[in-house]
Amino acid sequence: MSEELLLQSAPRVGGEAPRLLASMSPSSAEAAATAVSFRGVERHFGPVRAVDGVDLDIRPGEFFAMLGPSGSGKTTCLRLIGGFDQPTAGHIEIFGEAVEGVPAYRRPVNTVFQDYALFPHMNVLENVCYGLMIRGMGRAERRRLGVEALKLVKLVGLEARKPGELSGGQRQRVALARALVLRPKVLLLDEPLGALDLKLREAMQGELKSLQRSLELTFVFVTHDQGEALSMADRVAVFNHGRVVQVGTPEEIYERPRSRFVADFVGGSNVIEPALVKAWTGVARPASLRPEKIALVEADAPAPPNSVVVEGRVAQALYHGAISRIELTTPEAGRLFLAIPSTSAPPPQGAVVRAAFSRDSLHFMESE
Repeated sequence: MSEELLLQSAPRVGGEAPRLLASMSPSSAEAAATAVSFRGVERHFGPVRAVDGVDLDIRPGEFFAMLGPSGSGKTTCLRLIGGFDQPTAGHIEIFGEAVEGVPAYRRPVNTVFQDYALFPHMNVLENVCYGLMIRGMGRAERRRLGVEALKLVKLVGLEARKPGELSGGQRQRVALARALVLRPKVLLLDEPLGALDLKLREAMQGELKSLQRSLELTFVFVTHDQGEALSMADRVAVFNHGRVVQVGTPEEIYERPRSRFVADFVGGSNVIEPALVKAWTGVARPASLRPEKIALVEADAPAPPNSVVVEGRVAQALYHGAISRIELTTPEAGRLFLAIPSTSAPPPQGAVVRAAFSRDSLHFMESE
């Protein structure tokens, strides 16, 4: 991210001081029912509708994830909140005030960019205090606030290091401290964990969630990683083709997807066709069936009550540590995926097995 873009997100000095939305009175800002509101928001790039009629409400103090594949519109929505882009149509409010045309430096938000955007020639403390310097704050006060921000992200003692002397996780924390030191009402995070290895990424997920809870800030987190969204967010918005296709808690998104896309994208569910669902349940609608809801049963074992039993041949069995993911080829359902605990040895490839699941495990989805 360029220095020019970072300058856009910091209030300017010289001449008349900018009126910051972050300075709104409690009667208007703090009492607002939503931190961020989208109504009919669109963003077009020529014939491409990157954002296509998004309606969305993000609550104050929640960890909100925007989840979707590349090109789904989630990052464009984040840029619209941050003021780095403007909507083609529609209305956006931040804590009750319209922000169309309001520049980034006058919005009560700050951004942690995907590539961290740290200045290589500045040390850690200088990077963290950069926005405060742009605001015209005195050296002693900005150093005090900078050290406080570094305490929040557990980087005290590294103030004099340059970004090139830090690990990926440490650079991510510096970027986080630099965003927090300006005390935004909304913190925007653009896939900030994408460059970290798996173990560090999992550790940072817990740290981000703990930090958000302690500060009671509104976090808006963009990711294509369903695991990140489900583990950290209070609510998740799933994007596809520029639209929000479902909003809900992680449990609602995972257990009760509304559409084939959500069922497949979040958790890789089995999607059962309406004709087969009707044969099993009497309801002619597509249904989602999570792999972990299906169990292998012995060939001579009686069927559990209210269950469906299918027979299939093992196409492959993949070991994933805690679970093994098994693909069955069945005459009825076609391909069927199971997730069984790795404490049980998976059947060999080519074996004919029986699989069973409760009819209550089928989640009916919208017909398309």
